[in-house]
Amino acid sequence: MLNTCIFCEIISGRVSSDKVFDDDMLYAFRDVNPQSPVHIVIVPKKHISTLGEVCESDEVVLGHIQVIASKIAKEFLSLKNGFRVVSNCGYDGGQTVYHVHYHLLGGRVFKWPPG
Repeated sequence: MLNTCIFCEIISGRVSSDKVFDDDMLYAFRDVNPQSPVHIVIVPKKHISTLGEVCESDEVVLGHIQVIASKIAKEFLSLKNGFRVVSNCGYDGGQTVYHVHYHLLGGRVFKWPPG
């Protein structure tokens, strides 16, 4: 059996999701296991396994993620008091799905350090 990436399946529409944003580079959806009142997952449509594997050609899409995270937070979700954007990298970093993605978290006050 072939290994499939759940995020690639979601992006393709073969697995359903609660879409929040979609353009030619990114897909964003509500997390099925939210860790805060607002929990959006932002995924590049290009499959990149981890942040440790990005290259210079990925710079545009990774920068676009930052712009869109801000837009989603402010315009679509009204997170005017702030939000957190997190990306886990590799096993030690807590990554469980090996497709680069960012968690947009909001709706409560976050503490530091996070873990």
